[in-house]
Amino acid sequence: MTAWLTIIGIGEDGLDGLGNEARQALALAEVIFGGKRHLVFLPSSAARRISWPSPFSAAERLLLAERGKRVCVLASGDPMFYGVGATITRWIQPKELRIIPAPSSYALAAARLAWPLQDTALLSIHGRPLETLNAQLFPGARLLILSNDGTSPAAISALLCNRNFDQSEVTVLEHLGGPEEQRHDSLACDWSIERVADLNIVAVTCRAETTARSYSLLAGLPDEAFETDGQLTKRDIRAVTLAHLAPLPGQLLWDVGAGSGSIGIEWMRSHPACRSISIEADDSRQQMIRRNAAALGVPGLQLIAGEAPAALNGLETPDAIFIGGGVTDQGVLQHCWEALRPGGRLVANAVTIQSESLLIAWRERIGGTLTRLNVEQAKPLGSFDTWRGALPVTILSVVKGR
Repeated sequence: MTAWLTIIGIGEDGLDGLGNEARQALALAEVIFGGKRHLVFLPSSAARRISWPSPFSAAERLLLAERGKRVCVLASGDPMFYGVGATITRWIQPKELRIIPAPSSYALAAARLAWPLQDTALLSIHGRPLETLNAQLFPGARLLILSNDGTSPAAISALLCNRNFDQSEVTVLEHLGGPEEQRHDSLACDWSIERVADLNIVAVTCRAETTARSYSLLAGLPDEAFETDGQLTKRDIRAVTLAHLAPLPGQLLWDVGAGSGSIGIEWMRSHPACRSISIEADDSRQQMIRRNAAALGVPGLQLIAGEAPAALNGLETPDAIFIGGGVTDQGVLQHCWEALRPGGRLVANAVTIQSESLLIAWRERIGGTLTRLNVEQAKPLGSFDTWRGALPVTILSVVKGR
C-alpha cells in the first residue's frame, strides 16, 4: 500500500524549522491533524484541520476514517520518541506511513547543556506518575525529564528534597528552539518558581546527601527497602528467585501471593519495559504493595485484589509466574501452569514440608530443577557472634515446553 499518512515533527520555531519534504507534504495534504498549538503554525490552505480529541483514544477512529486521503499529522519534535508517532504505529502499518522527524526536546536540551545523550537518562512524566523518577535517582546521575505541565519542575524539586537529593542541580528549559526560549537554574532545595511554561523539560544532576538511599537495579534489594508486615521474600532468597525468573525487556510477570510485592517490584526495576501483575488477597498488603511500588520507582505495577486461582481468570498471558504464597492452595499450580505461555518460566518457593512435597511431585510431572537454599547470618550471642539460620527454602524452576 502507498503511504497515505505523513507524520511531521515540528519544533517551537514552527514552519521555519521544516525542510522541503515536510513543507511539500503539508502543501499537498487534504487533511491535517495536530494539537491546537501546532495547527496555528499553518498558513491558510484548502486542507481540513482536525485538532486531537480528548480523550486521545478517540483519535484512532478519526484518523482511520481518513485512510486513502493525503493526510499529515503534526507532532512535537521527534514523533517516535515519547511522541504521538509511537502511538499511531500501533494503529497503522509501517508501509502506510512516512515519518519526518525534527530534533527532540532531549536533543535540544543536551545541546544547550553540552550533555552526551548516551550518558543521560531520558525520562518522561508526561501522563506518567512522578514516582517513576524514584528508580533513577543515583549520585551523579544526569536526568532529562519531559514535564507534564508547568508545575512539574516544582514537583520534581520537592521529590528530590524528600529523597535527600536536595543539593541536586536543576535546570528548566522552556519553549526550546523557539523565540520564547528561557532557562532557569537552581538547586532543588532552592527552587521557588511555582509554575513555569507548560512546555518545558527539566535537567537534573543528582547530588545525594549522605542520608540519601539509592538502590541498585540488580536483584536483591536490602530488606529494609520494603515496607512489610513480615510477608517478604528475604534478600538472598529473592536474588536467587529473580535469577530463575530471568526478567527480559517487555515481558510480563504474575506475582501470585505477592505479600509485600518485592518480587514484582524488582522484576519491573530490572528494565523500564518489564511489567508485573501482583495478585494479593489481603487489603492491608495491597496498600503496602502500592506504597512500595511508588517508593521504588515502579508505580505502574498492576495490582489484582483477590485469591488465586479465581483472581487469575482473564489476566493477560504471562511470560513468567512466581508463586510465593498459596502454593498448596487447591488448583493454584495447575492454573498457573496452564496459563503460562509456551517457553515461559514458572518459579515457586516452598518453606513448609507440605509445600516442598508438592513441588517435588510437580517436578516429577513437568520437569525443571529443584534448589534448596539455607541462608545463615552472623548474629550476636552474648559478647560473641554465632550463625543464625533462616528457614530453608526450596525453589522449583521450570521452563514450559513449546
